[in-house]
Amino acid sequence: MVSYRELVQNCLSHVKEIMPWDLVARLEENPDLLIVDVREPYEFDALHIKDSINVPRGILESACEWDYEDTVHELVKARNREVVVVCRSGHRSVLAVHTMQLLGYEEAISLRTGLRGWNDYEEPLWNSSGTEVDTAYADEYFTVKLREDQKTPKA
Repeated sequence: MVSYRELVQNCLSHVKEIMPWDLVARLEENPDLLIVDVREPYEFDALHIKDSINVPRGILESACEWDYEDTVHELVKARNREVVVVCRSGHRSVLAVHTMQLLGYEEAISLRTGLRGWNDYEEPLWNSSGTEVDTAYADEYFTVKLREDQKTPKA
C-alpha cells in the first residue's frame, strides 16, 4: 500500500511541472494556453485563475471524452494544446496530468505549488462573481485547517 504523498511522488517521474512565474510567462507567450482547475466546484467558485475552466478530478476522465454527460468540449479538443492543470497545492494536479497523459494529452503539465503558490507569487485570483479576490482572503482560504479527527492518531 502507498500513501497519498507516495502516489503523487510516484507520478512526478512522469509529469512535468511549471512554477507560477513560468506560467505567467507562458500565458503571455501563448494566449491559447488552457488552464484546467481540477478542484471541486465550491473551491473554484471561491477563487480561481481568470479564464480557467473547472473540471473536478472526479469527472476528469469522462470530461476528456466525447459522448458523456460530463464531456467538456474545450478539454476534449485540447489533446494537442498546451494545458496547465491546477489545484490547491499541486498534488491533485499531478495525478490529473498523469491521467491526462494516459488519455493522450501530449502537452499537459501541472502547476507546482498550486494556487497557494500562485497567490504567494501575488498573481490575481478571481471568484465566481468575476471579482478579484483580496490576497489576504486567499491566504486565509489556503491555510490548512485540520480537525483533530483528520490528524494521524497518536500511538
